[in-house]
Amino acid sequence: MTLFVGRHVNRIDKKGRVSVPKPFRAALQAQGSALLYVYPLFKHQALEACGEAFMARLSASLEDLDMFSDDQDDLAAIVLENAHALSFDPEGRVALPKELAEHAGITADAAFVGRGGRFQIWSPKLYAANRDRAFERARARGATLRLRKPSAETDDGDGA
Repeated sequence: MTLFVGRHVNRIDKKGRVSVPKPFRAALQAQGSALLYVYPLFKHQALEACGEAFMARLSASLEDLDMFSDDQDDLAAIVLENAHALSFDPEGRVALPKELAEHAGITADAAFVGRGGRFQIWSPKLYAANRDRAFERARARGATLRLRKPSAETDDGDGA
């Protein structure tokens, strides 16, 4: 699976369109996704974006929750009801819906932030503050990560 990594900041044009970074477009294309799904994050004033396969996985995961439970209702309302399937124009731009841009405080510029199988879209100023807080939280608790053992389908990156 092609991953979304790195940070890119692109300008919003007068029509509300923004160019999705070329590496992110390439990752979507490699995943076979012609659409970009975008929905509001509920933990942050930002947006989450993904391709069709990740969106289908997310939807299926919601089906694993108890039917009619508050968790299922709330998460489906936040994600599925507010998701927009965006098409790319010939220049690789998408038009961010007004309500999503307002939720994220995105006006003149948009920061695209890789998150592996998906990415986030932020106001650059809000992203910088959130990134700084994340570094401090991780430092304060001495965060560590146990790497998964490589599977037959994936390379562990050590060249072996």
